[in-house]
Amino acid sequence: MRTHFAALLALMITTGCAVGSGAVVKGVEPNDLLKLREGPGVNHKIIIGLPEGTRLTRQNCVTNNGKVWCRVSLADKPGISGYVSADYLAHR
Repeated sequence: MRTHFAALLALMITTGCAVGSGAVVKGVEPNDLLKLREGPGVNHKIIIGLPEGTRLTRQNCVTNNGKVWCRVSLADKPGISGYVSADYLAHR
């Protein structure tokens, strides 16, 4: 159990995934959108597309098929939430 906790803590530190922390969409191409999905993975339904600079509140992060996904909600519309790839999140 202690090993699992240490691994989770290390993952949270390396991905910058602190519960309730502020994040911003970063690294999306100018004519593209980051997909907010119903679950952690590309096989889940897309809820909405998020442009570069969208402010988010980051919740918990999980690993699915070797990729880190974070549950987020829109900072100005907290009722809209889902999962995005951690690769496209930066601290704000």
